[in-house]
Formats: sequence, C-alpha cells, structure tokens
Amino acid sequence: MKIVALLTGRGNNTLKDKNVLPVLGKPLLYYPAMAAKSCELITDFYVSSDDDKILNAAAQCGYKKIVRPKELALPTAQHEDAIIHALEVMKETGIVPDILVVLLANSGIVKKEWIEESIMNIVNNDDISASVPVLLEMDNHPYRSKRLRADGCLDTWFDFSGQKISTNRQDLPANFVLCHNFWTLNLKKSIYGKESGQQPWMFMGNNIKPIIVKESFDVHDEEDLIRTEKWLQKEGINYDGK
Repeated sequence: MKIVALLTGRGNNTLKDKNVLPVLGKPLLYYPAMAAKSCELITDFYVSSDDDKILNAAAQCGYKKIVRPKELALPTAQHEDAIIHALEVMKETGIVPDILVVLLANSGIVKKEWIEESIMNIVNNDDISASVPVLLEMDNHPYRSKRLRADGCLDTWFDFSGQKISTNRQDLPANFVLCHNFWTLNLKKSIYGKESGQQPWMFMGNNIKPIIVKESFDVHDEEDLIRTEKWLQKEGINYDGK
C-alpha cells in the first residue's frame, strides 16, 4: 500500500507569507511537514504551491516540489482541484498513492500520532473513505445557530416541527467540527470514489472516521503564531536533529 504526504499552501494570503513566518525559529509549515516526515508509514513527500518561498521551505524538509497553476492558487480556488492536480503530477513520475495525507501548511497543530492513527484507520478498514481530526464543539451547536430570514429576522436552520429542543447544550447530540490541519484520504473511496461525498468537503467521501482532538486551529494572524508556539512548547514537539 502506497502512502504519500502532500503539503498544500498558497502564497496569496491576507497575512503575508504566513505559511513561512517564523514559529520558534522555523517556518510555520515546518511543523506539519516534519510531523509527517516522522511517520514511518509514509514513503513519499510532496508540496503543492504557487509560491517559491513555500516550495523552497518545504524542499528543505525533504518535500518534492509541485508548482501549482496560478488559477488553483486564487482565494476562490477549491482545495480538491489542487489535490487532483498534485496527484496527476505524481502519476507522471510513477507515484500512485493508495492513501494520501493532505497537510495544510498554515497549521502547526499536528501530531505524528494523529497522522499514524488516521492512516491505520484506513489500513484496518478499507470501507473508510477518510480519517480526519475533529473537535467536539457544543457551544456553537448547529441546533443553537440561526440564519437570517428575508424579512431581516432570525430563524432556525432546521425544521423542528413537533420537536422540543433543549436549551441546555449538554442535552444535545454531540457536534463535531473538522480541523484544518490534515486530512487522510483513502483515494479509491474519496477522490476517485463513485459515491457523492458529504458537503462541503465532498472529496472526503461518505465514510469519514474521526480522530477526536482537544485543540486545533490554523493561522490567520500574528496572535495565532504565538498560540502555535505555546502549543508546541506545551506538547514538547521539537524535530531538531531529525
């Protein structure tokens, strides 16, 4: 079984060069890149970007460069299209993955153990289309969320006719949100699958195995860089010498 890592990041961001900004003296993308590098299950490593700074920083971590077309690096571009482009480039060089670990360059909140667990979830059950980290989120539960009606007033997202929904969050069904740090795909059941996947990340397929984590966030501003440093120090994550 061929297991490949793909680090993804684009250069056109609100926070300039955020994917390569320093975090404990290393570029931000160094941490997801090295988490995957530390996983012995993964044999090949690629980076997809339109930005030379990202490509070069990832290359220093041992990742082969895939230059992403400009149209796939626009703010309106879809992640799935960048993944498919990268897979096509890999195939041209004779690399055809069965499992693809997609790493997001703007999040340092990644553990080797999480990646390994996600891979083994698929190895042990071929029906799994993807395995991804999730957060338990009850404060912003969809049952408690509101949409705006045409008349300017609030309304529910769901038709609760005949139901009584508790105002106590602990009474509600568990609500999980996907993390934006990495996603592990069983390609024949996800990207190449015949079934329609779940909205809005349809490329993950329909059988997504969660890995429940306590904390995850990606970088949008300089405060997030500081939060990332604190998390790495708290978790004792340091790849020096590897």
